[in-house]
Amino acid sequence: MAYDEALADRIRVLLAGDDDVTQKKMFGGLAFLVGGNMSVSASGQGGLLLRCEPAQTADLVQEPHTSTAVMRGRPMEGWLRVDAEGVQSDKELRKWVARGVAYARSLPAKG
Repeated sequence: MAYDEALADRIRVLLAGDDDVTQKKMFGGLAFLVGGNMSVSASGQGGLLLRCEPAQTADLVQEPHTSTAVMRGRPMEGWLRVDAEGVQSDKELRKWVARGVAYARSLPAKG
C-alpha cells in the first residue's frame, strides 16, 4: 500500500515555513524529519507513524485509533501508529504532528 498523498499534503501544510523540516521516503511512507530526526510519517500502512517519548507510549496508546508501532514483529516503545480514523480532523492531525515534532526537537540534531 502506498502512503496517503492527501495526508502527506495535510502534514506539509502544518509544517510549512519550518526550515528545519525535510521530507524523506522511509518505512514505506513519507517521513517528515526535524533536525534529521524522524518526527511523523504518512505511513505506507495507512494513517500516521510517529515518534514520541518512549515512557509515554503506554499512556498514548489509550487514545482512540492509536497503537504501539510494530517493526519486524516487535512492538517499539516510542513509536506509535495512528489509524486514518484518528487523524480525520485537522485538530486531531495537528495534535499528533505536534507531538511527533516536539519529540524530534528534543533529540540531538543529526548532521
